[in-house]
Amino acid sequence: MSSGPDPPAPSPVHPDTDDTTERASEAQADTFQSTREAHRSETTEDYVELIADLIDRNGEARPVEIAGRMGVTQPTVTKILTRLQREGLVIRQPYRSIFLSEAGQALAEACRQRHRIVVAFLIALGIDEPTAERDAEGIEHHVSERTLDAFARFIEAQAR
Repeated sequence: MSSGPDPPAPSPVHPDTDDTTERASEAQADTFQSTREAHRSETTEDYVELIADLIDRNGEARPVEIAGRMGVTQPTVTKILTRLQREGLVIRQPYRSIFLSEAGQALAEACRQRHRIVVAFLIALGIDEPTAERDAEGIEHHVSERTLDAFARFIEAQAR
């Protein structure tokens, strides 16, 4: 006598399923790690780029101007400048202007170049310039070199 339908057969075990899942998990973890690293460097890059802009415009960068442009308090600027000095990106002395070290200047130029490429790419897609400038400010910190190179190639192809 039968007590009902037979139970379903167990799913066949695929030996590579766990490996595939594990690789997908590792890839996702790498993506999140990359994003966290970009967030950590974002403040550094924004400050170094702003200091370079202020020096270009005014011949110097003062903490009060930095605070105003960044929309933060002067104590916040002081804390960040202390870290940037410790990292060898800025040169400062008490009651004096802020200047960039060679490493700071190189970082500022790399940030500017990345920003210009992202803005040009967005404009090439038909985004208006004010929106492209605003959006580039976030994108530029998270875009990989590989993607940035693709943006540059796209811009170059559009110019032909």
